[in-house]
Amino acid sequence: MQIILHKFDLELKHTFTIAHDSRDVQPTLIVELRDGTISGLGEATSNPYYGITIDSMCRALEEVRPLLENIQLTSAEDLWAAAHPFLKNNPFAQCALDEAAHDLFAKKKNQKLYQYWGLSTADNPLTNFTIGIDSVETMVSKMKELPWPIYKIKLGTNEDLRIISELRKNTDAVFRVDANCAWTAEKTIDLAPQLQRLGVEFIEQPLPADDIEGMKKVYQHCALPVIADESCIVENDIAKCHGLFHGVNIKLTKCGGLTPALRMINEAKRLGMNTMVGCMTESSIGISAIAHLLPLLDYVDMDGSLLIKNDPAQGVQFDFGKILYTERPGTGAILS
Repeated sequence: MQIILHKFDLELKHTFTIAHDSRDVQPTLIVELRDGTISGLGEATSNPYYGITIDSMCRALEEVRPLLENIQLTSAEDLWAAAHPFLKNNPFAQCALDEAAHDLFAKKKNQKLYQYWGLSTADNPLTNFTIGIDSVETMVSKMKELPWPIYKIKLGTNEDLRIISELRKNTDAVFRVDANCAWTAEKTIDLAPQLQRLGVEFIEQPLPADDIEGMKKVYQHCALPVIADESCIVENDIAKCHGLFHGVNIKLTKCGGLTPALRMINEAKRLGMNTMVGCMTESSIGISAIAHLLPLLDYVDMDGSLLIKNDPAQGVQFDFGKILYTERPGTGAILS
């Protein structure tokens, strides 16, 4: 197998701000895994919060190149296991390679990836569209620019309740709120009933990941369900989140790809927790990979390609929150 690395700077349509970050450009790495005439594609974006750069991913993947050129594998899961000793300290790089492997092996069977897994897309959840922190006027303008059935609203300001109240005046859409670790237990518990009355479905990661005692209080007393994000990174975090959160938001880049994400989803379901997968502002390559997990999910946040204006790829499309798959095999994504 050959590995080819493609670097891109994704230009955002609007400045994207959350509680601990603000950006206009999102660097990304697209990995092409080629076996003969068939190529699979995967992706991971850089992330300063987790100390991941494009260069660090490239260096990590170069360590795997000799392995890939000299090994015969029959599944993406086997490749993930073989590469993991080299990539265990860079799950973002492992994610891009793993997505590419899943795309490749499904293409070899001439099947869409969800078909390769034996799944049906009949009951797929709708994706939300994310509104970053900004002035209320700008946030309303973004909603009007793209009417949508579900919005995820980034919060973490001193005016969070006012923001939701004002946004509610402009849409009947379902709201989800994501505080990105910016709240306290007391603030979460106090805001939850008011947010519930304003049509908020759940709260994502209200407290810092290390505030275990605070999350115990929130879990017991919060009027809304709470979903883990920063508290749920790798596989053994699922069990740690049980009894603290009602569900988990799994990010492919953080856990190391589709292979561990599938295991995490199964474990969360076994524990009776809701399952969600989120994105990290990927292009259509990474977003199309997420799309094939939809039959297994309760919620999904896969709007990354909608937030950028120079998508270097083509893949799944969107129809008012509904995901439309391409006719191509694998994940269906191709470089433009």
